[in-house]
Amino acid sequence: MHKRKLTFLFLLAFLTGFMVDTMAIDIWVSKNGDDAHDGTKASPLATVHMALRKARELRRLDDPSIDGGIRILVGDGIYRFMDPLLIRPEDAGTADSPTVIMPASGAQPIFSGGTKVLNWQKAADFPEGLPAAAKGQLWVADVPVVGGQEVEFRQLWINGQKAKRATNLYEGELERILSVDSARQEMWIPTPEWDFKNLDQLEFVIHQWWAIANLRVKSVEVQGEKTKLTFHQPESQIEFQHPWPAPFIDAKNEYNGNSAFYWQGAAELLSQPGEWYHDKKSEKVYYWPKEDENMGEAEAIVPFLETIVRIMGNADHPVRHIGFEGIAFEHATWLRPSHRGHVPLQAGWYILEAYKLKKPGTPDKASLENQAWTGRQPAGVEVNYATNIHFERCRFEHMAATGLDLVEGVSDSKVIGNVFRDIGGTGIQAGFFGGPDFESHLPYDPEDPRELVHHLDINNNYITNVTNEDWGCVGISVGSAHDVNIEHNEVSDINYSGICVGWFWTKTITAAKNNRIHANRIHNFAKQMYDVGGVYTLSAQPNTEISENAIYDLQDAPYAHMPHHHQYIYFDEGSSYIRATNNWTERDKFFSNSPGPGNLWENNGPDVDIAIKEKAGLEEEYKSIK
Repeated sequence: MHKRKLTFLFLLAFLTGFMVDTMAIDIWVSKNGDDAHDGTKASPLATVHMALRKARELRRLDDPSIDGGIRILVGDGIYRFMDPLLIRPEDAGTADSPTVIMPASGAQPIFSGGTKVLNWQKAADFPEGLPAAAKGQLWVADVPVVGGQEVEFRQLWINGQKAKRATNLYEGELERILSVDSARQEMWIPTPEWDFKNLDQLEFVIHQWWAIANLRVKSVEVQGEKTKLTFHQPESQIEFQHPWPAPFIDAKNEYNGNSAFYWQGAAELLSQPGEWYHDKKSEKVYYWPKEDENMGEAEAIVPFLETIVRIMGNADHPVRHIGFEGIAFEHATWLRPSHRGHVPLQAGWYILEAYKLKKPGTPDKASLENQAWTGRQPAGVEVNYATNIHFERCRFEHMAATGLDLVEGVSDSKVIGNVFRDIGGTGIQAGFFGGPDFESHLPYDPEDPRELVHHLDINNNYITNVTNEDWGCVGISVGSAHDVNIEHNEVSDINYSGICVGWFWTKTITAAKNNRIHANRIHNFAKQMYDVGGVYTLSAQPNTEISENAIYDLQDAPYAHMPHHHQYIYFDEGSSYIRATNNWTERDKFFSNSPGPGNLWENNGPDVDIAIKEKAGLEEEYKSIK
């Protein structure tokens, strides 16, 4: 008995010692901390940036305390970043010693790229052109200054709700263009009922098939009942030269009319509660409060960072074993539309140059007539050349462009149980889509496979109210990538397609393969655009599966030229070697446009077992994230 007792005590001591040796070291961050502190619980740091530096130095010195990993524990509150948190190869962990950034017990930290607008007063002086009805309603504040510079912004949040930039976009019909003169780069519209006093920030937003375009107005020439518009460069040339998607003229009255449009950005448009206007001349921001808003107490925030966190490795030295758990990422901007306009090709990818080929064809596609080189919208959180990265139970909210983007060389990583809400563009994006140096219709199969995005799990995320500025963006968008599992997500309140996989419009087999879109719940989509799919695919993707999804609440977009050209599953150009099986939809409405070979359609539609619908979407342990 005595020997047994000694053996037990020895074993207990051994196990206890082993557990102590392998526990993660904690680095503490608090709003009440100081970056001169040592980062203990009793003496926390003030910034996550300094905590990451401390973790980096521990790894550089191979300190034995990191054998079980590093936890950066962040206290409650809003941490306003002056620069993105940049995570480098030197920050990489290992399988046994990862770095995880997470809340301290009970805390709800927010990493913000925004700043407050303070000291609101009832306005006594007003910008030129303001409607008479607004003059007794407005409040005014100085535009914030960050780093000695006045903040430029395109979004304003009041008490967590996005306010409307001055606009005429409201419920009801929009006006439609009259004609387009591509050679002269002119557009004709019905003469507006309001006067143009100041063109400085006036933007013309036009509905173009499956995308919108933001065009900065250069000149307005009224000629009776019609008015001629011209636009600034470079967007003017792009708008009038690129063939797809272009402004639509329903000359034969076969569809739903010409392209619709609306205005935004000018003081003349500030006519409703909930709207704001940035007067750059006076360095003031004006806001018309809603009935329940008290501007003496309201929290007003404008964004100034385009990216809040950037994980940046390279092909030879990827970032490894980094995690974010329970962190909120909020307030990111995107300023290109204010500087150079925004004319997308598809899914938010803005065109840098595009034109119609006089003699169609490329080596891959004899009929191709469209050439386009594109740029990628920034994301609130971006990941490049990284492996074993995870985001779990985080929030991505109040962003102008993309929420989370897994750009290039990202593998063996997980995006699980996160919320993506109030995002101007795409919720989650991953993979290669072409770029400034790669024409968008060429098949992509790189010589260096390290460039590829692969083996991702995108599961149990709640994605809602995204695409709320760029209507042509997507809930989840995957370009050229392989072995991506998109499973048990809920995607809702989308202006274009729910989940898109593929790019390049080609039947050529490339690196894209083995992708899986399974048991997702996709609803209330196609709210503004058409040529839409709840699940939408492009190009050859051998062994790709679309299965057991529930897709419903397909909307009739009010301004679309062909409002019923939308479907629950859509195999667009070149879609090949894809199987769609056992997907529940409320109607039998599917479409294929010039697909390739090897596709399988089996048991899709309203007659599919209702149990499939019930099981789709967030699994039980993640339902609370909503």
